[in-house]
Amino acid sequence: MLRSADALRERASGLREMLSPCRLCPNACGVDRLAGEIGRCGVGRSPRVASYGPHFGEEAPLVGDRGSGAVFFAGCNLACVYCQNWTISQGREGRDLTEESLAELFLRLQGSGCTNLNLVSPTHQAHAVVGALAVAVGEGFRLPIVWNSGGYDAVDALRLLEGIVDVYMPDVKYGTNGAAERLSGVSDYVEVSQHALAEMHRQVGSLAIGADGVARRGVLVRHLVLPGGMAGTVEVMEFLGTAISSDTFVNVMDQYRPCHRAGEFIGLGRPITGEEHAAALRAAADAGLHRLAREGSAW
Repeated sequence: MLRSADALRERASGLREMLSPCRLCPNACGVDRLAGEIGRCGVGRSPRVASYGPHFGEEAPLVGDRGSGAVFFAGCNLACVYCQNWTISQGREGRDLTEESLAELFLRLQGSGCTNLNLVSPTHQAHAVVGALAVAVGEGFRLPIVWNSGGYDAVDALRLLEGIVDVYMPDVKYGTNGAAERLSGVSDYVEVSQHALAEMHRQVGSLAIGADGVARRGVLVRHLVLPGGMAGTVEVMEFLGTAISSDTFVNVMDQYRPCHRAGEFIGLGRPITGEEHAAALRAAADAGLHRLAREGSAW
């Protein structure tokens, strides 16, 4: 994997160029973030971090013995009405850092023994992430890197991450654009997420796990089941099983709870039922997917 400080600086420069006008994510707001303008994500040029530390709630191959080294970035390029972390994603709680300070966080997580560096909602701050990695690598940083995104990633930006990211962990939230527009505010989520996932899989392939049970490289997909089948789970699973690979690791998530503005939308004001989750698992099996996961559990 790419661990040259000079090469990382070059990639960071390429990502930084995408800030003016901003096209770092598929929203392509067109604002000049280098000049301090703020687009849809709510974050300017500097990295903005809400929290960081060892995280034990992720899927078992990411956690290992010492936890996944999570860095939660503030802001988001989506506006999900049911977001559980809306104070961070849409309220932008957090503090602005320099890339040097962000690099210090990465090194602290490595020093605490974390299994990997887990970048949570990094899409709109990719330039700063790679810039900070260039600094950290120069000081001995060596952890595997997990790209933990909402799946709404620009292929041009992902190409600049090739050789940097070890494990891609995107959400694939929707199988229909109608639901995506209504619930997350983007009308092209299906096409964008499919192109992004194809690029991620091209780069790193299906998830590879070492003899110690820790993920080494590859793609791990998350899909949150919504009440009443609103997420288009059947379509998501069919895409994964046919267009990506039947070997795709998928976490069919059952923890939906009404949060943020969910109560304002018909059908979102309740948790999912056991029957709905079972139906989602059947959809995955019917699509040929056979590697399913849960947070904090064995595969």
